[in-house]
Amino acid sequence: MPTSQTLVSTDQLVATNTAHFPNESTEYRAARNALLAEEIELRRHIERVAALRRALPAGGEIPKAYEFVSESGPATLPDLFGAKDTLMVYSMMFGPQRKAPCPSCTSFLTSWNGTATNLRERVALVVTARSPIERLIEYKRQRGLDKLPFVSDVSGEYTRTYVNADDADVPGFSVFTRRDGTIRHFYSGEMSGAMADPGQDPRGAPDLDPLWLMLDITPEGRGTDWYPKLSYR
Repeated sequence: MPTSQTLVSTDQLVATNTAHFPNESTEYRAARNALLAEEIELRRHIERVAALRRALPAGGEIPKAYEFVSESGPATLPDLFGAKDTLMVYSMMFGPQRKAPCPSCTSFLTSWNGTATNLRERVALVVTARSPIERLIEYKRQRGLDKLPFVSDVSGEYTRTYVNADDADVPGFSVFTRRDGTIRHFYSGEMSGAMADPGQDPRGAPDLDPLWLMLDITPEGRGTDWYPKLSYR
């Protein structure tokens, strides 16, 4: 959204709303229209943040061609781009010390698997973890994540550089670009647990898991004591 563009006020936009539903009270309609004004502001703020992200100066050139093991054999970070100029890398919590994959990461990836068909028309997308590739392939098979390519960061060099310097079992998300043959870091999620607001679980913004965005629209919201599981019985 160009910063020079003059926007219609939210009050004017809300005034065009003709939505009404059976038996709603005047109090409900007034509160709903006030909420609508905030939703319009939220949409505009999301676009302002996205514009700032797109306008970031060139990030640092990658120090080396980090090596991974893909489902078909050895691969470097440059290889992961394929024919695309932008690469998204999600680092999931599934290191060799874990008995089972992270349920929250699995929630992310289950949603992403559905959108990957469309997303891969624009960018390259891979999932990495510190476990051996054989374990990741089995996880992919079990969870039906057939649209997501997995790679193993066997050495941990990539993870220590772009996810956590101590190789801790934490998730990460990074975007890289390739321009004129040079690969640079463009963006990584940097919101830490220390940045969480009171009463909230640590999370970045925008939220990368549609699960939480959909729960935000319900009367109960996200809640404070429910989290995704690997299975529900």
